[in-house]
Amino acid sequence: MPNAAHKIAFQGVPGAYSHMACQAVMPNMEPVPCASFEIMLTEVQEGRAKLAMVPVENSTAGRVADIHHLLPSSGLYIIGEHFHRVNHHIMAPRGATLDRLTHVHSHAQGLAQCRERIRNLGLTPVMHPDTAGAAKDVGAAGNPKVGAIASRLAAEIYDLDILFESAEDDEHNTTRFLLMSATPELPERGGAMMTTLVFQLRSVPAALYKALGGFATNGINLTKLESYIRAGVAEKAQFYMDVQAHIDDPAMQNAMEELRFYCTKDEVHVLGTYAASPARA
Repeated sequence: MPNAAHKIAFQGVPGAYSHMACQAVMPNMEPVPCASFEIMLTEVQEGRAKLAMVPVENSTAGRVADIHHLLPSSGLYIIGEHFHRVNHHIMAPRGATLDRLTHVHSHAQGLAQCRERIRNLGLTPVMHPDTAGAAKDVGAAGNPKVGAIASRLAAEIYDLDILFESAEDDEHNTTRFLLMSATPELPERGGAMMTTLVFQLRSVPAALYKALGGFATNGINLTKLESYIRAGVAEKAQFYMDVQAHIDDPAMQNAMEELRFYCTKDEVHVLGTYAASPARA
């Protein structure tokens, strides 16, 4: 595909936090807005974009919905991570005032990250597919009683007044993004590394306890472990895990051997090994 090597896909419209993350991490690549996470991943799968910027969790609101279900089946590989400070603002059409606002639109994550502020201001939250898209629609509607929660960049792009700055409940509100590619990039061992994997356990007593024992005995730190139900396999939980290790480290290989022993056959999938973000320090 022409110029695909210089494109990075993100979910949302211009002004989204994913758009800002693309600019921060890959300033020389062209951001490609996508209407959904599925379309974003497909852009990379089918070669129309080189990379995807994928939000996976927020320090205030937790896991980004649907992502854990999409990543294992995407066929893409994690090649990096980025922690992006999310600074929300309440905005509305030009001339609107905060005391006249009755409703505020945003993505479910944006609303969750500003829950206390919305309640204190007496506003009715309205869910939208993405933050910047909410700003775009609010600007187009021009109703002075309806605002949006989005980035400063979105306010500039869609010509909105910012009525309340830094509306997030947590002043350290941060979203973690994964940089994904159709081609794996295994870094050399050395330095701080992360490995992300998903797995499904066999149905035996204490399977999770035993499966994780190899990481403990080999001195490998788990930074994230989450369970979720995979579509069509309701009787067995799927697990998503981040560990501080390179997949080729001898200790990691020992731990993986023990993990596979307690997992369903062919149900351990390494999504990528990549350099840990400096933000982790």
